Amino acid sequence: MKHIYLIRHAQSEYNEKGIFQGSLDSELTPLGYIQAKLLSLAFKNKKIDIIYSSFQKRALKTAIFLSKALNKEIIIEPRIREISFGELEGRNFIEMFREYKDMMISWSKDPLEHSLPTQESKESFLKRVREFIDIVKAQKHEHIAVVSHGGFIHGFIMETTGFRAPLWNIHTDNTGVSKLKFQEGRFYIDYLNNTCHLL
Repeated sequence: MKHIYLIRHAQSEYNEKGIFQGSLDSELTPLGYIQAKLLSLAFKNKKIDIIYSSFQKRALKTAIFLSKALNKEIIIEPRIREISFGELEGRNFIEMFREYKDMMISWSKDPLEHSLPTQESKESFLKRVREFIDIVKAQKHEHIAVVSHGGFIHGFIMETTGFRAPLWNIHTDNTGVSKLKFQEGRFYIDYLNNTCHLL
């Protein structure tokens, strides 16, 4: 049996400011560093064999806390980066909804079916999600931590469990942990968006 921990990165400066991030990057906030530290303390006594991280700073800096707590190296995996949302990245969410109300409402209901201008295509996104799922299946280690992003985590859960719903219907907070199990060729949800370490 494999145990897969899907971890969203700690709070970034763009998260705090309500800026549409996607493929862009920003530093962790002071709160983000605290979240990452609390996450690492919660994992210190867990059995983790391998840590995968997105190369984006907000994920990688979160993963570094885990790496130090667990004394495990990080494998940087480009497939688990966040969706690129195109030319509107870097804009404030509230301003975007004011300026592009109808488009943003449609996008928020289903971002893969109602993509934004120059957004990464549904096909491109799901291709890399599925490629990483194959990596996880083939991984010899049984306890796997994956530090990534909300969009990617949601896509991974949908593709592995067959849960068919718009992407944002699965909510993940900063450093929220979702755990899946892989046994006899099938993935099972153990829990979603656990944030008990932040209490």
